[in-house]
Amino acid sequence: MHCYFAPMEGITGYLYRNAHHEFFDHIDKYFTPFLVPNQTMKFASKELRDVLPEHNRGMRVIPQILTNRADYFLCAAEALEQLGYEEINLNLGCPSGTVVSKNKGSGFLAQRDELNRFLETIFNGLDQNRSDRKFSVKTRLGKDDPEEFYPLLSIFNQYPMEELIIHPRIQKDYYKNKPRLEIFKDAITLSKNPICYNGDIFTACDAKKFMEEFPGVDRVMCGRGLIANPGLVDTIREGKDLDKRCLKDFHDAVYHGYQEVLSGDRNVLFKMKELWFYLICVFSDADRYAKKIKKSEHFCDYEQAVERLFAEQDIVKNAGFRANR
Repeated sequence: MHCYFAPMEGITGYLYRNAHHEFFDHIDKYFTPFLVPNQTMKFASKELRDVLPEHNRGMRVIPQILTNRADYFLCAAEALEQLGYEEINLNLGCPSGTVVSKNKGSGFLAQRDELNRFLETIFNGLDQNRSDRKFSVKTRLGKDDPEEFYPLLSIFNQYPMEELIIHPRIQKDYYKNKPRLEIFKDAITLSKNPICYNGDIFTACDAKKFMEEFPGVDRVMCGRGLIANPGLVDTIREGKDLDKRCLKDFHDAVYHGYQEVLSGDRNVLFKMKELWFYLICVFSDADRYAKKIKKSEHFCDYEQAVERLFAEQDIVKNAGFRANR
């Protein structure tokens, strides 16, 4: 089973990826938070820092692009090729209202004719004679209705992709409701491109259940489950429980990394609190510690709360993200 790390804006940037790769080195691909090319045909400074080769050594990193403009995509692809990237991913899955209102992300799925023209243009623009040029898509089933997926799949089938990563929800679901596995099952037989599954694999038990139900699918992408339990893939592959000491070392690497590049307690703690929304899920009886972490305004208060949590609480067996907590 190939395991990919899904991108999450604000969390899985290069500092996080490097720390994760150092302590939990079993990820086959890391996907970057989406890059948004625009009329300047240049990446923003923050985006460029995230994809610089020197910030991503030793990992297989796939840049993800969010756009509905083929010319913007092709310019971004050329810039990424110059940085040494051989695969690029198109984001057709983001459900954010601000993204969808611009007909990007999963909003683009409602514009099937435009999407088809977009894909035709970029495939004509990309040199498909090069064996090292790879293109993948991360998609939802549709915007408003899961039945939208079938005509969308007919479009995707026209283009040779490295893989089609399917999150079997519609845009209006956001992350609620259950993934629609009956449609994903159809995708396995109908798709002409290799299929990767993404959605609600929060624990090793979830992964085992998925593999039993879909033995022919050899790749999965995990997001919230991996952020909550950074050692999830170790558990899936080797049955190893998440080690508390290792988790603390990983936390410290992320924390100190942010301290080196961000100024002030407030900015660093904002980033760490985003991460703790997920990490707190793996600890027993953690509510009061979570409140102290959330209320901390200075490094000393934050560090004390974190040290007490690690000292006084255990990692829960089969730990994972809890969507309804």
